[in-house]
Amino acid sequence: MKVQLLVSEWCKPCEKAEAVWRAVAEERAIAFEVLDVGQPEGREVVARLNSKMIPAVVIDGRLAGLGVQTREQALKMVEGAPPRARRTTRHIGLTLETPSRAAILAAAFYLAIAGALALPAGGIAGDAPWRLAAIHTFTLGFVAFMIYGLAEHLLPRFTGNPIRLGAWTWGQQGLAHVGLIGFAFGAFFDAESLRLVGAAASWLAFALFAFRVLPVLWPDPLRHG
Repeated sequence: MKVQLLVSEWCKPCEKAEAVWRAVAEERAIAFEVLDVGQPEGREVVARLNSKMIPAVVIDGRLAGLGVQTREQALKMVEGAPPRARRTTRHIGLTLETPSRAAILAAAFYLAIAGALALPAGGIAGDAPWRLAAIHTFTLGFVAFMIYGLAEHLLPRFTGNPIRLGAWTWGQQGLAHVGLIGFAFGAFFDAESLRLVGAAASWLAFALFAFRVLPVLWPDPLRHG
């Protein structure tokens, strides 16, 4: 059973509707996706159904409901779908999940630290002993954490596929922090052992990120839904 929810970024009731249907998608084995009517995929469904209202629920290609349903009403609409087996993946809504917020806040923090280190170091071309620490703080801190935070929110939203959250994302961020600290302190104190720890932790964080994101981009057709 495929359930499509037509929404828009400016539609406040759409956030409530999406929260209801995301919860239902965690309970029932449905293929659930959120379609923004401002995007080509959403406009195509709207044109085919000639629907003028949002939020709107489309089940197996047919308009099944308008407005915000309660959890009970939504479950009734998909009562033919079997219960979903327990899993660690979740559908992403319009608002940022806590891990995504944490990653973006960390990125802003590391950007400030990198700037504070780079300014007295003469920038990237400077020769201060902490120049490499500033570069690592910018790349592994600001750039990497910004990618982590935005990708785990936007990619599931664009594809309509769930992503692994919980311990997976916190473990990834923890390894990324350890990797950055190892690289930065290793560069500052010229300590090879710290750099090796930083390299290992950073690559593990990248590997976990890929492990979480690849099923979002290329889901298994036999298990998706």
